[in-house]
Amino acid sequence: MTVTKVYVVYYSLHGHVEIVAREVLRGANTVQGVEATLWQVPETLPGRVLEKMKAPPKASDVAEIKPQQLSEADGFLFGFPSRFGMMPAQFLAFFDATDELWASQALAGKPAGIFWSTGFHGGGQENSALTTITKLAHHGMIYVPLGYTFGKGMFEMDEVKGGSSYGAGTYAGDGSRQPTELELQQAFYQGKYVAEIVKKLKV
Repeated sequence: MTVTKVYVVYYSLHGHVEIVAREVLRGANTVQGVEATLWQVPETLPGRVLEKMKAPPKASDVAEIKPQQLSEADGFLFGFPSRFGMMPAQFLAFFDATDELWASQALAGKPAGIFWSTGFHGGGQENSALTTITKLAHHGMIYVPLGYTFGKGMFEMDEVKGGSSYGAGTYAGDGSRQPTELELQQAFYQGKYVAEIVKKLKV
């Protein structure tokens, strides 16, 4: 049986996105014939700065990905914390280094989903996705939004919930808030949903 490779690529400073990414990965790996792998983009901040920011150590069980490795996958899910309504400098630096893939259009036609973490309601729960689509478009990738396929979980009004029709998400607040059960359910669903589409579209 042909294996469909899905790469879940994330950046996480304080761990919120990592939690969501692992749930996205779990969902993707439930699809028969799909092999999903978790990757993190390289850190660009010096260790001393990370220490002052009280950032926890990076996950030791998740390898750093090099830009050229993206060509190995059939589809992607990209996750990151929002910075002023867009992806952080670490993820921008990673995409800036994909110029050779862009020149050859090696990623054209490959599906990609997006997930994120923001501090609060005005922190980019929609803009984070919208400003990422430009990177996907330049590479010719096919953006896969969730729409409202998550069902009633999309309309939850009794609790704070991150995410939208653009993808799964969470709120970090002042950093102490952790992803909720509902947010993790949506992340799992997104991983499965996007993986199914990647499998369907694989040539």
